[in-house]
Amino acid sequence: MPPERTIFLVDGQSFYASIEKAAHPEYRNKPVVVGDPERRAGIILAACPVAKKYGVINAERIFQARAKCPDLVVIRPRMQRYITISLLMTEIFESVSDLVEPYSIDEQFIDVTGSIGSYGSAEEIARYIQHYIRLATGVVARIGIGPSKILAKMATDNFAKKNEIGIFRLDYENIEKELWPLPVHQMFMVASRMAVHFQRMGLPTIGDVARLELAELKRRMRWEMGRQSDIQAEYYWQTARGIDPSPVESAIRGELKSVSHGKALKAGQYRKLEDLEVVLLELVVEICRRARRLGYQGRVVAVGVSETDGERQSGFQRQTTLPEPTSLTREVATAAHRLFATYWQGMSVTRLHVVLTELTDDSAYQLTLFENRASEYDIERTTDGIKDRYGSVAIMRASSLLEAGVARERAAQIGGHYK
Repeated sequence: MPPERTIFLVDGQSFYASIEKAAHPEYRNKPVVVGDPERRAGIILAACPVAKKYGVINAERIFQARAKCPDLVVIRPRMQRYITISLLMTEIFESVSDLVEPYSIDEQFIDVTGSIGSYGSAEEIARYIQHYIRLATGVVARIGIGPSKILAKMATDNFAKKNEIGIFRLDYENIEKELWPLPVHQMFMVASRMAVHFQRMGLPTIGDVARLELAELKRRMRWEMGRQSDIQAEYYWQTARGIDPSPVESAIRGELKSVSHGKALKAGQYRKLEDLEVVLLELVVEICRRARRLGYQGRVVAVGVSETDGERQSGFQRQTTLPEPTSLTREVATAAHRLFATYWQGMSVTRLHVVLTELTDDSAYQLTLFENRASEYDIERTTDGIKDRYGSVAIMRASSLLEAGVARERAAQIGGHYK
């Protein structure tokens, strides 16, 4: 029988804010948040522990946070810096184990089962990692330890983040004592709506879910949520008991199913078709460039839109199948424009996204009688090379220089935030 696994979930406390405080020693004891200081209604991406003592929380508006804490220091995000620090942390983890799986930019799983004989106990390895990360990045690491990924995650979220040493072990010996008395909303993947369902089923704690027979939990969830809930019931029952056979995998990317790109638009500013056509083309340009870089072409184009007239909300998601797979901008843009023009209701657009799916290898593509597709691919791949070398705004469509264009703004951002 294989030995019980020892898995860490390492979380960087107040990750963005911690990085900024390490870069600005003058703010060491001050309340710091990361957000856009020029946008009063902007969202707080991260708040340091000092700011949280004033009641400041992530995802609230900057003006709301300043009302709670007038001395709040708001620092503009630097996404490239945060990605670099996250990759550095991955290298630190890989010095201990070759089984490291990123879960998010500030959370990573590590399977240290094979490392304990060389580095000491799990707790000793955790303290070593904490010390190394603090010296290298200034970030405080919180580490949950468990025999499964799900228990390591819940150990971090519910215990390691809340105790002084920042380390907690949750296993099958103490799960009943430590985890089961907690409210059900503190179980992994139980959001507020699901917590209400559990409350109505008479299951207010994690232990109430764990102690039920699986068949009884399925019966209750069918009554509450319908017959399609059996898979959910089994998932939550296993989670409450810490059952999770999934391994820590250093390579977690599966087969690519689609290539997509979207943009949230400023409310009220995109009401004209000619302005929206500019953004739509910019999205298609990036999708096709990404598809070519990955070696794919797609057969199905989908367009999604959220729109409003200030009082009512509407939107659509429509797709069309192309005659042959493609990653040529002209062909994808023509299909995307046709979908948009057909289904757009004429209201102000607040979000626009385009998806290329049914992907296939682009090592071979269909030639046509009346169009030189081979020449078009050569031109677009040459353009890709210029952008890869000199930046995405080194060569661009003239329409992107119009006021409606967002390509230049996006080039200075990562994930919608400034680099």
